[in-house]
Amino acid sequence: MHPGHMRVIEITAPGGPDVLRPAVRPLPVPRAGEVLIRVLAAGINRPDILQRRGLYPPPPGASDIPGLEVAGEIVALGPQAAGWSIGDRVCALVTGGGYAEYCCAAGALCLPLPDGLSAEQAASLPETLFTVWTNVFEQARLQPGERFLLHGGSSGIGVAAIQLARCHGAEVFATAGTVEKCQACAELGARPVNYREQDFVEVIATQTAGGGVDVLLDMIGGDYLPRNLACLAVGGRLVQIAVQRGARAEIDLFEVMRKRLTVTGSLLRPRPVTEKARIAASLSGTVWPWLAAGRVKPVVHRVLPLTAAADAHRIMEAGEHIGKLVLQVAGR
Repeated sequence: MHPGHMRVIEITAPGGPDVLRPAVRPLPVPRAGEVLIRVLAAGINRPDILQRRGLYPPPPGASDIPGLEVAGEIVALGPQAAGWSIGDRVCALVTGGGYAEYCCAAGALCLPLPDGLSAEQAASLPETLFTVWTNVFEQARLQPGERFLLHGGSSGIGVAAIQLARCHGAEVFATAGTVEKCQACAELGARPVNYREQDFVEVIATQTAGGGVDVLLDMIGGDYLPRNLACLAVGGRLVQIAVQRGARAEIDLFEVMRKRLTVTGSLLRPRPVTEKARIAASLSGTVWPWLAAGRVKPVVHRVLPLTAAADAHRIMEAGEHIGKLVLQVAGR
């Protein structure tokens, strides 16, 4: 590659996986507070799919190259990029640009590559851990001893949420759509519910003796909303992070009032760096020790080369994976 340039994967037009094409771009230049990372691996996330379809544009100032999490080596420092040195190996949450040989990241959103993990494993962590931490533990305030239900337990978000909630001392339930996926959830410490064969509302009612769950993490939306509220205990909290079955639903507000429920949600990508930096500090102090102790482990379904980004998107859209899909960008 010519000096000053890098290989990337571009979205050539809104559409299916075939619109992801290799291209060459100039190396990005780190701005104030940023570092430049030589990317070894990049995680695949559902927002990448939405961006490719033209449904989730990057925020102002962000790269139009997809990719929200990377792992690699710092090769340059922008002005006021404190706390890091050239040569440090990190994983980072980014607002875009991950499907590339080099990517800029806010220094405050970098975390050290956990000991014993490969770059591919580390690249699977930032987007999921930032998302789970802020939504489940900060917004929904999950407490030790409480009951926690999440949909999509075998997804990247799901496998992280199960492990973090278990480490936090919660009782975990997770829905999944196959026997294999339910088994994966069980191995991580959740009580699985096969939503294709069981009514999760009935299962939760039975397994909690009618008490319900205290916190529910949902990425489905649509007609799941009233069923989710039915699963919640008095004082329960529903946190919405995606709407795969639609953004609109009808609910019984009296149920919300009667059970004193909280319905909330969030998007991570548009938040300012200062907010995400606070989440990074929480992860550093709480989750990174769990990673070091082996209590939380990355679950990587498959690693593909950068040039196979379209194939990675096809796998994610097929919904047959367990855990994360990762692109290998550069060799060691």
